Amino acid sequence: MKKWDVLSSIVQGGLVAVVRAESGEQAMRIAAACLEGGLTAIEITYTVPNATEIIGELGRNYGASIVLGAGTVLDPETARMAILAGAQYVVGPSFNAETARLCNRYQVPYVPGIMTIREAQEALEHGADILKVFPGELFGPQIIKSIKGPLPQANLLPTGGVSLENVEQWIVAGAVAVGVGGQLTAGAKIGDYAAVTTYAKKMLEKIRAARASRKPQ
Repeated sequence: MKKWDVLSSIVQGGLVAVVRAESGEQAMRIAAACLEGGLTAIEITYTVPNATEIIGELGRNYGASIVLGAGTVLDPETARMAILAGAQYVVGPSFNAETARLCNRYQVPYVPGIMTIREAQEALEHGADILKVFPGELFGPQIIKSIKGPLPQANLLPTGGVSLENVEQWIVAGAVAVGVGGQLTAGAKIGDYAAVTTYAKKMLEKIRAARASRKPQ
């Protein structure tokens, strides 16, 4: 999948599942539950044991039906391992210039975490197409407007603190998509993967409704 196709898929879907799990098996089952709920953008974080192997297995199992990302990537070495395993985009909790350079070299989208205008500007100057506003719960949806005031060209994806209760506010504020982790995957901790599927469906419905409300009547 080309870079622009990956970016388009993330934005079109509007929701990225941030998968943190206690084991590879649990991560695989969370991914399967998300896909069943219609959520195709799955980010396997490098806090998951054997994350590189999981990324590879998901790519082999689901092929074109999954938009597969690597998360919590701190350096270019990890990014390269993830890309070789099949990651189609790379996400970091903060911006790293060397990781941006590597991802640009291989035309893989890099989504770095930012908190300030200075960080956002630096990430944009290094070619980041989407910026992860993280941790979102520290600011709330109003941070989207605050960043887009001086940087209207920024494509913002908040992660952290996004829930069923406020996702519509984030979308209406101008987020191109959102990332959801703990609330989405909570059911997995007790083996209730059906709850993960249900939550994914509800989130996607809320995102579609919020986007419809932004369109001119």
